[in-house]
Amino acid sequence: MTATNELRIRVALERSDFQLKVDLSLPFRGITVLFGPSGSGKTTLLRCVAGLERSQNGLIRVGQDLWQDDPCGVFMPTWQRDLGYVFQEASLFEHLDVQQNVTYGLKRSKNPGTAQALAHAIELLGIAHLMQRRPIGLSGGERQRVAIARALATQPQLLLLDEPLAALDYARRQEILPWLEKMRDELSMPMLYVTHSADEVARLADHLVVLENGAVKADGPVQDVLARVESPVIVGEDSGVLLHGRVTQRDELWHLAQVEFPGGSLWVRDNAMPLGKRVRLRVLAKDVSITLNETHDTSIQNNFQGKIEALVADVHPSQVLARIRCGESIILARVTQRAISTLKLSEGADIWAQVKSVAVIE
Repeated sequence: MTATNELRIRVALERSDFQLKVDLSLPFRGITVLFGPSGSGKTTLLRCVAGLERSQNGLIRVGQDLWQDDPCGVFMPTWQRDLGYVFQEASLFEHLDVQQNVTYGLKRSKNPGTAQALAHAIELLGIAHLMQRRPIGLSGGERQRVAIARALATQPQLLLLDEPLAALDYARRQEILPWLEKMRDELSMPMLYVTHSADEVARLADHLVVLENGAVKADGPVQDVLARVESPVIVGEDSGVLLHGRVTQRDELWHLAQVEFPGGSLWVRDNAMPLGKRVRLRVLAKDVSITLNETHDTSIQNNFQGKIEALVADVHPSQVLARIRCGESIILARVTQRAISTLKLSEGADIWAQVKSVAVIE
């Protein structure tokens, strides 16, 4: 990546009980998710990017714009940084209606075309019917959609979202996730998105940064990071991978849909997905088994050829994590050490992978 198409972040911040030290070059479009447990430094990193915290020897460059370069004596205050910030709580002005809330910051904006940008944000987030309502009459999901529209209205170079769904219940989170996916797919601006939710990582992330104790544990395209076995990243209940595929066939008799991905295809539960629809598939390592030959007399319907690229000791000494290449794609399988010995499996071996369960992320 060149300086004009990257987000460059170098941050060092020391406190009595915590140290944050990261050095990142991130894509200048799509959603980069900052993932990790509470206390790993996610929000602190976001605040450093916004200028709300000042790091030592810091460097923040957004495309061609330099927001901070301590060796050169550059530090742009928050109000001069061309960014939008969405917090856990919507923080709307209760005495103003939605129209007044989303237009509140437009007078300060130096970007041309703010009226068109606001109209697009309102349409993108589906809040046109809420314009005359007060925040007290909105659901939690509606409030956050209004807060995001307000942040987008000024056409920021960078959008920061700090666990925007954390304060919502499950139903409200499921309500707003499709709108966030739509933003990712339709907007060209880069977004930094803080979460510790496996569902949000799987559904939203283009690029994934995993933080642990203030340091970067993993960084890269989400499918690459999740497919690592040398330093596996556990997102949610288990290690697993994301596959990008397309619906190519529907079996209406059995309510199944076939999704092709680079390297094979998988039958999944059909949720009336149209042919040609692009989806993400989440395949957990615990749901993948290995056989030496293609099996037919089995209830497992998804099996395909692959080659073992790596075998790495797992957390428990009885288990091994296998990295399997299937065409252009990677899946992970968790198997026992005894199975490895009994089947005489080794790196480079040709095998068949069986997938018991797949989560479809539309």
